[in-house]
Parts: sequence; C-alpha cells; structure tokens
Amino acid sequence: MELLSGADMIARFLQDEGVEYIYGYPGGAALHIYDALFRQDKVKHILVRHEQAATHAADGYARASGKPGTVLVTSGPGATNAVTGIATAYMDSIPMVVLCGQVMSHLIGDDAFQETDIVGVTRPIVKHSFSIRHPSEIPEVLKKAYYLAATGRPGPVVVDIPKDMTAPTERYEYVYPKKVKMRSYNPVTRGHTGQIKKAVELMLKARRPVFYTGGGVVTGNACEGLTDLVRRLGYPITTTLMGIGAYPQSDRQCLGWLGMHGSYESNMAMHHADLIIAIGARFDDRVTNNTSKFCPTAKIIHVDIDPSSVSKTVRADVPIVGPASSVINEMISLVQGQEIAHPEELADWWTQIDGWREERQGRLYEPSKSDEPIKPQEVIEALCRATRGEAYVTTDVGQHQMFAAQYYKFDKPNRFITSGGLGTMGFGFPAAMGIKHNFPEEQVICVTGEGSFQMMMQELSTCKQFGGGVKIVNLNNASLGMVRQWQDLNYKSRHAHSYMESLPNFQQLIEAYGFTALRVETLADLEPALERTFADKHELVFLDVLVDPHEHVYPMHVPLGSMRDMLLSKTERT
Repeated sequence: MELLSGADMIARFLQDEGVEYIYGYPGGAALHIYDALFRQDKVKHILVRHEQAATHAADGYARASGKPGTVLVTSGPGATNAVTGIATAYMDSIPMVVLCGQVMSHLIGDDAFQETDIVGVTRPIVKHSFSIRHPSEIPEVLKKAYYLAATGRPGPVVVDIPKDMTAPTERYEYVYPKKVKMRSYNPVTRGHTGQIKKAVELMLKARRPVFYTGGGVVTGNACEGLTDLVRRLGYPITTTLMGIGAYPQSDRQCLGWLGMHGSYESNMAMHHADLIIAIGARFDDRVTNNTSKFCPTAKIIHVDIDPSSVSKTVRADVPIVGPASSVINEMISLVQGQEIAHPEELADWWTQIDGWREERQGRLYEPSKSDEPIKPQEVIEALCRATRGEAYVTTDVGQHQMFAAQYYKFDKPNRFITSGGLGTMGFGFPAAMGIKHNFPEEQVICVTGEGSFQMMMQELSTCKQFGGGVKIVNLNNASLGMVRQWQDLNYKSRHAHSYMESLPNFQQLIEAYGFTALRVETLADLEPALERTFADKHELVFLDVLVDPHEHVYPMHVPLGSMRDMLLSKTERT
C-alpha cells in the first residue's frame, strides 16, 4: 500500500495518465501541488506569464495532438483569468482538464482571500466540473475528469481543489484507477443502423448532393474514412472553419470552406443542393446566415455525437446520433458495390459547380503593384509556398484569420488551429507554443494581427525560458481590421476606436526578449524575409509585415440573407 498526500497523488496521477506538459501559474492555494510537481521530473510544467495563456497553450496542444491539455492555476484571480481559455475550448469542443487551487474548505463561502466560486463561474462553459471533498477521492475524480474531457463530444473539465485537500501532512492510499464507472454518462459508440440505411438511400438517389463536414470529423479521428466515402461517391465536399483539413483542400472534390467568409462555390453549392450530408458540424450562425432561408431545396442528413446539437438550429430529415468514425465506416460498407441513381444529373451538378469556380477565378483580390502596400492575401500565399502547405498554423481572430483560412491550403487535419466558436483574440501565440512543445521538429506559425498579438505578447518571456521556436507572422495594418471592415460597410467608415495609433516598435520589442525580428514593407522583400524566417525551425522569429490597411475580406455574407447572398468586393455582390 502506497500512502501519498493529496498533492503527491495529483503529481503521481498525471504521470500515470501519461500527461507530458502542464501549463500553469502558481499561487497560494496551489502551492502544495507545485511543490509535488517540483519533486518529480516526468511531467514538465511550463510557467506561462498569464493564466489565459496557460489555457490557450493547453488548447493548442490538445488540438494538434488529439490528447487532453492540462492546466494548473491558483484560486480567485488565477482561476478567473483562465475563464476565457476555458470558454474557447468549450465552444470548439476541445479536451482539457483545468486544475484550480481553492481556499481551504472551511473558508469556502466566507469571502476568504482569493476565493472565487470557480465551479459556479464556469458552469455554462465546461462539459463538467468537480470539487474535491476528501483527498482520498483525488485519483478517481481526476480519472473521471480526463475520461469526460476526451470522450463523447470533447470539452473542458474543471477540478476545484481546496488547499487542505493537498496538505503534505495527511496521507492516504493511492491506487491509479484503470477504469471509470459513471452511471449517468454513457456516450454513444455507434449510430442507429436503420437511420444510417435511410441516409445512404438518400445519398445514392441525390441529384445535387454536398457533404458539409465540421470539427467533429477532426476530433473524432474520422478524416480517413470521410475521404474514402467522399471519393467513392464522387460528391462535392465543403468544410467549416473548424473542419479545415478534414478532407484535402487540394483535391478537386473539395470546394473549400463555407459560411460568412467561405468560398463562393461552396456557399452557392450549399444553397442549391438537394441533399446536405452534415457530419460533425453544428449549423452555427456563421455558416447558415438566416436559417429561414438556409438551403431551401435540400433534405438534410445530420450526424453528430452530441444529441443536443442535432436539429438544434436546422431541422434534420435524417438525424443520426453517433461518432463520426463509426457512422462513416458503416456508410462505406453500405455504399460498396452500389451505384448512384442519377449519374447524369451528378455530372450536370459538377458542371454547375465548375462554372461557379470559373466565375471567381482571377477575381479573388487585386495583387499589389510595386508602389503599393502588400496585400495580406499575398503574404499568406507566400507563406504557404515557403512551407509547402505542411506547417501547423495558428491564428488569432479577425481579418488575418480569414485570410489564413482562405489562402493557406491544408491537406491534413489538425494543422489549422483557430478559435472558431468564441473568436478569442490572444489565442494564436500561446496555442502555437503548446503545439511546438508537442511537435518540436515541425514548423509552427502564428498568423496574427497587432491587436491580437498585444493581448498575449508577454508569452515571449515563456518562450525565452522554455524554448519554443514558433514563427510569428504579424499582418500589420495598424488597426482592428475586421472591426474597421464592418465600420466601412455599416457605419459609413466612421472608424470608432478601430485604429491603433500608438503601436510599439515591434522589432525593438522582440529583440528586447532576445529574439529575431524582421520588418517587411515591400513585396520584393517578402520572400527573402520568409526564407530567413524558416531557416532554423528552433528559432523564434517575428515577421512584421506592413499590409494594405484598406483591404477587406471577401466573399462576405449579406446579413440576414441566404447562403448565396454575398458581397464579392467593395462594389460587387451576388
């Protein structure tokens, strides 16, 4: 029998669970746990400079690796600083376990120093939460936390740990629990066979079908099966922002991604489809636009592991609750040897789609002239060429995020890492740190803007201490670009507080941390700067690229319209 304190149980459990990195920031209520981590060397703690960065780094690690991220913060402000990152993971269904120190149990409810009811605060933005009531329950609770975070529809789990539960003077039996028993939690492991058969019947009879796939395909490890199914049928496919890379973007059948700033052909195809096969997508507002006008002639098959997501915003004709991987595999077995009912009409459908593609070729943006500022689209295209489309790319939120999604072509899943649901500025840089820790030999790029970068730029200090040769590409338009774009379109260009009038000298700032910074002002200087940036994959380099401040992101949905209602430029709309 091994007797351990609560704090040592936590450290030992993390080892036994195979946790590699824990991102955190110490404080009084968590110090027993920090002391236990200090006395072991298997789990590496990364000291961030802000608790929000800890959650984003763990989030990035989870998205790229497929394993739950782990965070450790103290009570009160330490825990509340983590809320934005918890909400970011929750909105995008990312597995994460957040260990929060808490004041001693007898002080809870007394407004003690640095006390916050973090379980109550985070209740709407977690998959589940626990509060430790006795040290002996720590191993079982932590096992449940990691199991909950990673199974079913993934998400963040908060574990609230009062300081007296980790006291070094009290020891209890420690046994690593290899199994979890949760009577009230039984995630589905396969879809309903009858519903899957109905779906396949509709798929084979469709005349204008479109696959619409989301992040659930990526988190559900269903990308290979999806690619097989789509190629067997020969149908077009579009993805959500979170689903980018689930199907190779370079493949002819891929129409790109859809929605507010999605491709012209994907939005047009969705609107005119007679069958939509939605897998691991939740029909959010940035995809559907006005739901009353959404895909008026289409029947909808909706596959999702979360029953609450099915028919939540758009009614499904064939709802299927189940993991994307098993449902897709069953679909593959049912379509094997079958022929589609209307091959001629499918050919006509592809002719129509190719026509939409041709309409937009060469009209996506106007390239910059030698005496003009660089277009942000040109930067992303050059970035894609320089890395052969193989890098891990994180973004913050705004115009640069949309340009990265539009012009960097991803053929693999888990490579485009972005805050899709919450839209969190400050996400990109710490997320890139978390990815680089897990994949030190890969190129990891944070595409950001000067507004977003300044929210988490203190993490340069973290990289200084722990390494992390990420490449930071700043599309510097001296403004909050997407805010300014909306002001141009809806407020007669009244740019209320969207211009950054007192930016730092980024080159001097980055060099003050001991890193390399490059500034690019002309298109001719861009490719040499990128070559220097990627010369050493272990070196942190900041590339400050001055881009055209007046450029907009197009296409763009017309508010309250259908999917086919788009602004195509400043002067053109469908």
